[in-house]
Amino acid sequence: MQTKLIKVQPEDNVAIALVDLIQGDRVEFEGEEIIILSDTKAKHKITLVDLAVDDKIFMYGVLVGKAVSEIKRGDALTVDNVKHQSSSVEKKTGSISWNAPDVSKFKDRTFMGYHRPDGQVGTANVWLFFPLVFCENRNIEVLKDVFEKELSIGEVNKQRHLLRNLISGNSANNEVEADEETQQTFDNIEVRFITHQGGCGGIRQDSETLAKLLAGYVKNPNVAGATVLSLGCQNLQIEILKNALSDIDPDMKKPVLIYEQQQMGTVDDMLNTIIKESFAGIKEANGIQRQPAPISKLKMGLECGGSDGFSGISANPALGYASDILAAVGGSPILSEFPELCGVEQELVNRCVNDEDAERFMKLMKAYENAAEASGSGFDMNPSPGNIKDGLITDAMKSAGAAKKGGTSPIEAILDYGEYVTKPGLNLLCTPGNDVESTTGMVGSGANIVVFTTGLGTPTGNPIAPVLKVSSNTVLAERMPDIIDIDTGAVVRGEKSIPEMGEEILEYVIKVASGEIMAKADILNQNDFIPWKRGVSL
Repeated sequence: MQTKLIKVQPEDNVAIALVDLIQGDRVEFEGEEIIILSDTKAKHKITLVDLAVDDKIFMYGVLVGKAVSEIKRGDALTVDNVKHQSSSVEKKTGSISWNAPDVSKFKDRTFMGYHRPDGQVGTANVWLFFPLVFCENRNIEVLKDVFEKELSIGEVNKQRHLLRNLISGNSANNEVEADEETQQTFDNIEVRFITHQGGCGGIRQDSETLAKLLAGYVKNPNVAGATVLSLGCQNLQIEILKNALSDIDPDMKKPVLIYEQQQMGTVDDMLNTIIKESFAGIKEANGIQRQPAPISKLKMGLECGGSDGFSGISANPALGYASDILAAVGGSPILSEFPELCGVEQELVNRCVNDEDAERFMKLMKAYENAAEASGSGFDMNPSPGNIKDGLITDAMKSAGAAKKGGTSPIEAILDYGEYVTKPGLNLLCTPGNDVESTTGMVGSGANIVVFTTGLGTPTGNPIAPVLKVSSNTVLAERMPDIIDIDTGAVVRGEKSIPEMGEEILEYVIKVASGEIMAKADILNQNDFIPWKRGVSL
């Protein structure tokens, strides 16, 4: 007989529908019969007990809401009868005793990565172009057109003509026919481009935060070198970026080419210089080869987006198990999205290895929530219409499932946005819950691969780090096979356990990190980059 309901923790007073339920259905659950009182779609919740007004609702073993009207046993939870509520946290109330997973399969595993002088290892080898200010976006786009088209074959303009000559080994003045095919290709380097709307306007802190983020992208082990464009008069001065680079790595050995337009004359002169010098750097970086590295060199971003009612029982816990394995062998999983940790703060505080980090986590969470409330919003408004439609009707309910991505391992470090991961083990990074802003932040903090769970489907990627999509259900995987890398629907069907699925995820991560498999987001050329702007705009 097909299982129709699942309860996550013994202390929960609600269950998740695994299939569509019809009013009047009689469901056997935990040795008792439950009469379904209203049509309930799969992924939504029903109450297992009678609830009076203000009665607390528990799921994943934590408080996720309260009843705002009477709800009878077997009835569905909706936005009309349930309101967000979560437990408050004041201090660390205890320490966890972690039962690490069996890592015998993984303790000696390696991946084929790009070794950097600072000891980090990349899963990709990227030469990165980016501006310090939005005024340079147009020039970045011109360079993107030149490099991307010329390295593939297409229509020639002056800059592409120059690059074609450099590729062919001719002098810059020699003529090359427009229909001549590229003679040289690069097998070990990718050229990627970032644009953004920051660097000037707003407040000075915005530019300083952006500088830290961009410095993190240069520091990221997936980057071999970078070309940076500055206008000259913007808030984010070259010196601010240099200071950020020095702060993150005083002994930075990567080539970083910086150009200031207001000091370089015509656009053509500037672009020609950039193309010549960047090409030389790209050509040299192409000589870097993949070599074996222990999987402890992986810094794995843990992300979710387009979540549904199955995310917290399949994809997220399975990723959490993979995260625990990685932490146990000395790797660095990164859990972010602070608005989606609302309601599970006490558990996370208690998992912090040291009291200073516990205190810092509480302060960052409180400051973030206060800022949201001051703007007329709040964490309770985090669930999107898609989340609600697919069963996540309160922020605490969404958060309790989202936090499962972080597994159960001790928390070794609490980082604010723009800070770089340096400690092995689970790191918590303060970012928004927005998919792209969060992913952008984790990669800027050193993630060399990101695993992104979704129940509804989210087409996003990153310019320098592979982003793997993990579906919570097979229906999504079959409907959107072009964006889904891994399907955890077998967990929902009871065909695979969380540990089995977690190990599958990590095996897939190792193959992508080694270049054996290409992430779907990279195949689709999804290179999204949105910095978090924390200050007000003046």
